[in-house]
Amino acid sequence: MPIAIVRLAERPLTTKFGTWQEILYYDGQAESIALVHGDVAHQEDVPCRVHSACVSAHVFNSIECDCREQMAIAQELIQQHGRGIVIWLDQDGRGSGHLALMRAVRLAAEQAIPQTEAYRRLGYGDDRRRYEQAAAILANVQVASVRLLTNSTHKLRALVQSGVTVTGQLPVAVDLVTHPQLRGYYEDKVAHGHVLDVSQGP
Repeated sequence: MPIAIVRLAERPLTTKFGTWQEILYYDGQAESIALVHGDVAHQEDVPCRVHSACVSAHVFNSIECDCREQMAIAQELIQQHGRGIVIWLDQDGRGSGHLALMRAVRLAAEQAIPQTEAYRRLGYGDDRRRYEQAAAILANVQVASVRLLTNSTHKLRALVQSGVTVTGQLPVAVDLVTHPQLRGYYEDKVAHGHVLDVSQGP
């Protein structure tokens, strides 16, 4: 069931992908943000991106992951559709924080192991992200059902378990021909339940 959240503030936000309504929420422990484009209340099959914070990509323009590109792809798809919602959760480092990310990336490089294995060896586990906040936000804006913009079957299952009606899944991925440095990153994700095409590129 969705957790209790408080709607703190909202405002129109003009972006490269049109104007959205930015809504700030708080659950007693952490803030989260919803970006709503168009009319989503009581709507079915609403395109929805649940996106975790990534300081490296969104602040420092890292090319070691595709988080920045996924956000842009999701916003563009939602703009084309005419309505949708992006939910931003403060869950850097797969929910373990930025320190965990820094340590895992370094260990993965030093030992030539997948990043998921690095998280495990450091004691963080595969993924500690939770999605009750996202479910509560979707209930607050009265979305009836969503088409999830994700490559992760784990995220889809977690949202369904939190009470969200998910009617489909749409991929949000970059072209490995353009981003060849992400091949190992994508292969690791495929090995852990993500739906991605890793056959392209060199």
